[in-house]
Amino acid sequence: MSATRVLVTGATGAVGRRVVPQLLARGQRVTALARTLEKRARLAALGADAVALDLLDADAARRVVEGHDAVINLATHMPPSLLRMLLPWEWRENDRVRRQGSAALVDAALAAGTSRFVQESFAPVYADGGAEWIDESWPLRPAPYNRTVLDAERSASRFTAAGGVGVVLRFAAFYGADRLLRDLVRAVRHGWAPLPGAATAYLSSVSHEDAASAVVAALDLPAGAYNVCDDEPLTRREWADALAGAAGAPRPRLLPRWLAAVGGTTAELLSRSQRMSNAKLRRAAEWAPRWQSAREGLRAAVGSLFQHEPEGASSWTHREQSS
Repeated sequence: MSATRVLVTGATGAVGRRVVPQLLARGQRVTALARTLEKRARLAALGADAVALDLLDADAARRVVEGHDAVINLATHMPPSLLRMLLPWEWRENDRVRRQGSAALVDAALAAGTSRFVQESFAPVYADGGAEWIDESWPLRPAPYNRTVLDAERSASRFTAAGGVGVVLRFAAFYGADRLLRDLVRAVRHGWAPLPGAATAYLSSVSHEDAASAVVAALDLPAGAYNVCDDEPLTRREWADALAGAAGAPRPRLLPRWLAAVGGTTAELLSRSQRMSNAKLRRAAEWAPRWQSAREGLRAAVGSLFQHEPEGASSWTHREQSS
């Protein structure tokens, strides 16, 4: 691995908190960013140098980035529930992080002579592809609420244009033992598939663990954009059935087609058919997802989510503490 000192933003998020231990295990010196003292203490206990940074403070970003070989930008500010994700104003802080924060970090990395910049991105901004396989050349068509995905990607491209190696990781829909999965399980246990879209529309997804291993692999990738997803995307019908099976629930009903129209551009984006291919990443790196599809991955994630609850507990009524 070429980088020896790595800065990780979003280090306590669903992916970041899995990336930091992997980097440390490989002998990397890791500086990990976290907002609260408690989170920084957890990172320090792992062996990382834990610091606080306002990503929108350009001067502070330059001071923190100085001396690092690589920057991994996983910083986001996601709405805390599936319902709130449908509200456009819930994404404003995330927009600032992606637009201004990514730009400030790239400026700091260029000023510091950092050689590599890895930027998280969001693959479901691809245009609807029907049953076609979607590679990294497929047209991007974000909804108004997430146009800043393109700003973040442009920052990474600007890093490459200036002589560095800018890598964009277009993550498919995440799944893992977190609060969002509780919302999804709650929906299927009430008899409904949790996501809009036609039964035959494809949903590409990836586990938190597989996303994290792809981030580590990105330290050796050539510049460019890469899809990070399971080998086998599932249709909405298959994905909902896999989730219900993992949750011990009956086969759920799919949401009515008119819901996408009522839900506006956000629901339209979530309804798209996106059969993504991870072939480029698999060719360029020694990476493969642990779970071939969400059939296997959801079973493991749901089992992990509820394994510590007392026998007989109605587990889907409990809320996981925010990370």
